[in-house]
Amino acid sequence: MMNETLTSLLNRPLRIGRRTIDSRLVLAPMTCLGHVAFRHLLDELGGCGLMFSEMCSAARVPYENRHSSAYFRWRDAEAGRLAIQILGGEPERMAAAARRIEREGLFGVDINLGCSVREICKFNQGAALLKDPAATARMVRHVREAIHCPLMVKFRTGWEDDARLPVDLARRLEDAGADALTFHPRVAPDVRTRPARWEYIARVKEAVAIPVFGNGDVFEPEDCLKMLQTTGCDGVALGRIAIARPWVFSQWRHDVASPAENYAATALRLADLIERYFEPVRALRRFKRYSAYLCANLSFGNTLYNCIRNAPDMTGVRAAVQAFFSNEPRLLTRPNVNLLR
Repeated sequence: MMNETLTSLLNRPLRIGRRTIDSRLVLAPMTCLGHVAFRHLLDELGGCGLMFSEMCSAARVPYENRHSSAYFRWRDAEAGRLAIQILGGEPERMAAAARRIEREGLFGVDINLGCSVREICKFNQGAALLKDPAATARMVRHVREAIHCPLMVKFRTGWEDDARLPVDLARRLEDAGADALTFHPRVAPDVRTRPARWEYIARVKEAVAIPVFGNGDVFEPEDCLKMLQTTGCDGVALGRIAIARPWVFSQWRHDVASPAENYAATALRLADLIERYFEPVRALRRFKRYSAYLCANLSFGNTLYNCIRNAPDMTGVRAAVQAFFSNEPRLLTRPNVNLLR
């Protein structure tokens, strides 16, 4: 009954701006993880309602070559279901990037107000913008006036653990013209050291009329159902579990057994796709970044993780994966969150 309830909740269409998605389970933006190769794999495993790109620099987007860029890249087949997340702090640069995204026929634009990495925040980008809600709302309005496609914003609680901060910002973002929000209820400096405050998602949802996607600490279907039912959010954005188990979208939406219990086959397919889309050095780095999420599913996953980390090339990566899975390792019901950072 629980899975039937979840399926019915997830498979309702949702209007975002002038467009509609067919599922309320979406892929959250994740830098160096939600890239074009991973999204290709995701589509092969059943896809999801909406996908968000990796974080793209707004300063570069107007001039990027979409066929060779490491970040601003997509397949034509996914364009209508892909929102590009942009990072920046200057309104005109953000607007210029948004105009390029709209011209390319992509689903929409997502503004990053969540990245709290020091190298980003020192340029007054990402989560640093949470410190000045009024200026941030003006920037969002500037972008809104530049485009007609859906405009979304992903944001955190703020730099203090106070539910009033995201509620205030959500209202400002709605007033500025945002069509939907993705809310990760953690303070900006917190790198998942404490549980996400789901009760804050409920407060944000109550404050605005536009769709709100909840994000944070959803690893099993029970988590997803609980978030939907206890917060009233319109949908759920999956991050870490989506990378670790990319078939979860199909599994949770259709209440079917996992189509990919063979983790090795999934990992090796991703290796092929990464090599298709990226040059050798970057391909190796991308797979090594993904490997922590693969290994989080496994007892003694650290053993495989270290083997992949030490592999000199993709041939070595494949050999490590094949050798480890030849012994039929025990799978974990819930991923090891210590590897999901």
